[in-house]
Order: sequence, then C-alpha cells, then structure tokens
Amino acid sequence: MGERIVLFDGVCNLCHNSVQFIIKRDPHGHFKFASLQSEIGNRLLEEYGLSQQTNSIVLIEHNKVYLKSSAALRICSKLSGLWKLLGILRFVPPIFRDPLYHIVAKNRYKWYGKSDSCMLPSPETKNKFLD
Repeated sequence: MGERIVLFDGVCNLCHNSVQFIIKRDPHGHFKFASLQSEIGNRLLEEYGLSQQTNSIVLIEHNKVYLKSSAALRICSKLSGLWKLLGILRFVPPIFRDPLYHIVAKNRYKWYGKSDSCMLPSPETKNKFLD
C-alpha cells in the first residue's frame, strides 16, 4: 500500500476528535483511517509486527510505521494551514518529544472521556475509512 493510513483508538473521544481535525485539514485526501479495534486495524497491526495492545496513534506511510509523536508530527506535515509547520518538530529526537505524548495518552480517557463503541463515520466522510 502506498497510501497513508492512520490507526486510532476508536473508543477514545480525543482520538475521534483528532480524526475529525485531520479530515477537515486534509483537502488532498492524503489519509485513510481505521480504528485499532477494527478487523482491518487488527490485521494491519499484525502485518506490521505491532502488538494488539498498541496504545498509540499509528501512521502507516509508504509501508513504514510511525508511532506516538512521530506519527502525529508526520500527519501534521501533510495538513493544510499552519499545522504543516509542526512537522518540522519531527527532527527533534523522540526522547524529547514522546514524554508529552505519553502524558496525554495516559490521561486521554480521564480528560476527554471514552465512548462505549467505536465511532461511525458520517456519510460525507465514509470514503476516508477503511472497511
């Protein structure tokens, strides 16, 4: 696959809002999405040698896997507007970037809540999600 696939926690409200944020700022359609809990999400985790317990946003870009802040910053580099500028931070070593990512990831359910089920895409965005 030569496309960019974002795997996200489908029951996390922060993750759901992040997906909506990306879609709004991706006018060129760079990204497709699947939840970590979905059948295709599980298959992709296995295919790329990642644990089913992965607790991070995952970006699969041109058959390479990026996790945590590396994934988030690579995604930002493809978005419209000033968000693209955040992509430059990917050149800062992850040892300096990932601690903040870990704090947010660890507290995301407490701060943003959790859904009982994975999000369902709207009819307008259904084509952005992998079946």
